Formats: sequence, C-alpha cells, structure tokens
Amino acid sequence: MMRQYDAIIIGSGIAALTVLYRLYDQMNVIVFTKANTFSSNSYLAQGGVAVAMDKEDHWSEHYRDTMVAGIYHNHPEHLEVLTKEAQVYIKDLIKRGMKFDRNQMGEFDYGQEGGHLKRRIIHAGGDATGKVLTTFMFEQVKDKVKIIENEMAINLITHEGRCVGVTTKNKNGELNQYLAPATIVATGGCGGIYEYTSNAETITGDGMAMAYRAGANLTDMEFVQFHPTVFYKNGKTIGLISEAVRGEGAFLQNSKGERFMETVHELKDLAPRDIVARAIFREIQKGELVYLNIANVKDFRRRFPNIFQMCVENGMDIRNGLLPVMPGAHFMMGGIQTDERGRTSVKGLYAVGEVACTGVHGANRIASNSLLEGIVFGNRTAEGILNDHLPVVVSGFRGANWVNKQTPVNLPTKQEMKAKMTKYAGVERSAEGLEKLKTWLEQYPFLHINLESLSLEEVEIVNMLTVAWLIATSALERKESLGSHFRIDFPESKKVGERREIIRQISYDQKILVGSSLI
Repeated sequence: MMRQYDAIIIGSGIAALTVLYRLYDQMNVIVFTKANTFSSNSYLAQGGVAVAMDKEDHWSEHYRDTMVAGIYHNHPEHLEVLTKEAQVYIKDLIKRGMKFDRNQMGEFDYGQEGGHLKRRIIHAGGDATGKVLTTFMFEQVKDKVKIIENEMAINLITHEGRCVGVTTKNKNGELNQYLAPATIVATGGCGGIYEYTSNAETITGDGMAMAYRAGANLTDMEFVQFHPTVFYKNGKTIGLISEAVRGEGAFLQNSKGERFMETVHELKDLAPRDIVARAIFREIQKGELVYLNIANVKDFRRRFPNIFQMCVENGMDIRNGLLPVMPGAHFMMGGIQTDERGRTSVKGLYAVGEVACTGVHGANRIASNSLLEGIVFGNRTAEGILNDHLPVVVSGFRGANWVNKQTPVNLPTKQEMKAKMTKYAGVERSAEGLEKLKTWLEQYPFLHINLESLSLEEVEIVNMLTVAWLIATSALERKESLGSHFRIDFPESKKVGERREIIRQISYDQKILVGSSLI
C-alpha cells in the first residue's frame, strides 16, 4: 500500500515531538514508531535540561563548559545556536504549560552535573525530566496527527537523488510505503548494540543505518559515550543513575573505600563523563567493584524518586548508602551529518536528535544537553522544512514490487553482537581489537540483503551490524585518543581544537567509502 503525506516523522522522542508540534497545523504529517510512543531514550532521561537562565549565569559560560567537555571537537557555530537559543525555547515550553521543579521561593531548582561549572540544570518530577517532558509534548499533539505504533521503518525510499519517503513493516509482517517531500529521522542512538547500556531496548541504530543505505553522510561515528554510573547487579545493567546524584553530593569509591576520582581530575566526581567512565573501567579491570556512595545526598528518596524505586524493585537496600555501578553505552555523539536546520546531504531527508550529528557535543557530550538538543534543533528543523519550498507532491515514483517471502540469511544473534562490541569497541580500544571486530562483522553481508524479506528482529540485527561496522572502522581510522574515543595504542590527542571529521558515505553503486579512501 502506498500513501502520500507532506511530512513523515520516524521516532517519538523529544526531537520528533518537537518537530511534530511545529508542523502539525501547517502540514499533513504522519509519525511512525517501531514500538510504543514512550519507548525512547527521551522518556528515560533523568537528569534535566541545561540552560543558562539564572541571573548569575550566561549562555557563553554554558558554551565554554560544553566546548571543554567536548575536547574542542564541537562545531562552534552550531554550539552557539544550542546554548544561545536554549532560553528562548525553554521559556516557550514554560509558557505552553510545562512545569519544571521550583524551590520553596518559586525559583527554578537548578542542579549541577558533570562538566558544568555552575548550577544550570532544570528538572521535572525530581529525576523524571524525560518522562514529564515527553508526556507533556505528547499530550499537545496526540489528537492532531496520526501516530502509528508498532510499525518499523526499514528503508528510506530514494528517487532521482531525493529521499521521497519510507518503507515500513508492521508487527504482522505487512509492508507499506509512505511518500512525502520531507522525511524526518528522529530514531535516537545505538546503545542497544552494546552489552551494557542505559538505553531503551528498542534503540538499535536503525535511523543511522537507513540513512547510510540511502546515501547520506554520517560523521563522528567513533564517538560513543559511556555513562559512568549505570546501576549494575548480577552481571546485568538495570538502569541509569543520573549524574545529578553526584551533583547533590554522592561520590564514587572502590571496594576498599578509596575515592579514586580525587586523584584523576580537578572536578573529581563531577569530571566529564569520558574521564569518569575510564576511571571506573580501570578500577574494574584491576578487580575492584565500584560503588556510588549516596550517604551525603540530602533526602535522596524525595529528590530521586525513580532511582529510589528502581533500587527497591531490584532488591537493593540503600541504607548502607552504596549503589554498585559500571559504565554503560549511553549516547552517540556522531550520526547523520546535518546543518543547523536538520538538512542532510540527501535532499528531502532531515535528521534531528541523537540520530543526527550537528557537532554540538564534540567528542564527549556534557550532561543534560541531549534533551536540549532535541528541543532547539527540533524547532530549527521544523523551521527549515517550512522554509525549504519542498515540492507539494512526490511525482515520478511508481512504488516497488516486493518479494515478501522470508529467506534464510546468515546473521549473528544480538547477544553475540553486543558482546563483541563491548569487548572491542567499548570504553577503551586498540587496533588489534578493532581489526578483530571488523573481520568478524564483515563475514555478514549486511549491506547487500533484501530487508523486505526479513523478520523485524533480523532487520534490527542488520542495522546493528551496519552501525557497529561504522563505529569500528571509524575508530580504526582515528589514530588518537579524543574524548569518548580512547585508543590504548594512541593514548595522546593530536592538536586539540583542530576539528578533523571522519565522514562516512555509501555510494549508490554500493562501493564503501571512508572519507575519500576506498576500502
């Protein structure tokens, strides 16, 4: 079945909902999400939104802190947009009725998190900012447009050099095509390709893989952030313990009781995430267990109700004040390369949120800039679409003749994939490990498979293989350590402040390109 719209949005997190809010009354929009509407990392976000609204703060200081955390690999113009326009869009949300937490005097209850030199994090529902914010946004649009749940976008449709829509498959295995002059990818990151992650189960890099297959440029794929404090029990990660907990006085210690961050960085437990994650990783490598000591956090249960509940549900007695933690894949700084209006290198294709790479995060995202990115660039992407004078209808495309018969295909299991990525492309990397990973990945024909004939599980695995290969080969190409990308065989950074992006692109004749070098 083939249907036509003005705009297609793939995803349902804060970036997708922001674009939708700006477009729904001016365009005929349809939204797809492969699970339910609230299966997004935005919904899980605990910390808050970083914004310099306090009279003692200024956007330029937020800019500086973000640049320092990103090791000056940040795109300066796009970062200025993020930090300077943050106040405008946050005030607009408040005007529309969004309730952020306030203190007894009615002022914003600003928190402090890793890398920020000032308290500038606003939050909602204590540690449930993402849940409160996405629910608020959803309530404003749910009756305005068609939101299709449990239907997965499996491929972008291109015609004469433009993206003209998307092919989807629903949970019953039925294939559909939807056409539109504007297709917005807002599918989030790729934490699900790792064994230990803070991400929702549905986050498997689908948008990045689809855009790559469609010929879009991807960049900075080597920069995967590992959150330092993911709650860990019985060999599994249970959920995130927000950086805001450390901002309120919690600290890290090993099983000997040593506060090891005191000798690692001047900001100690509130150092940038890449530094804290590596420090914890090295303690674990030495055979230590690592704990977050929350004894100094005033009124932990009230301030962090969701984290408290997570501990209770998993049988953790917090009276001793020690929560076991380890690093887990959290955020992809790289992704589909876009300009400041969400435009990609393929006409008609836009990307926003974690799936996109605006360059604002540099080599390491500072805390609480992710929801902000979705809000600021979600608004800007919508403005770009409205001002781009796109064709009214998609013409000349006749649709595809599918063979929707499942055929046997050689693919690894998800668990095999996660274990390999964690071992060889995790917190610390080396040429030896990355080469092993590359060789293992390349035994599977992930770029040459008819996705329409696969099950939804198999499509996810193909996407995971694609993104894993992009990460591994980009990490091999960057022979230095920078932010979240740490090479034990190249532990030093090259000249800091010289932005050298590794651009990834697949040509239409299926030759694989890494920048200008043919593999």
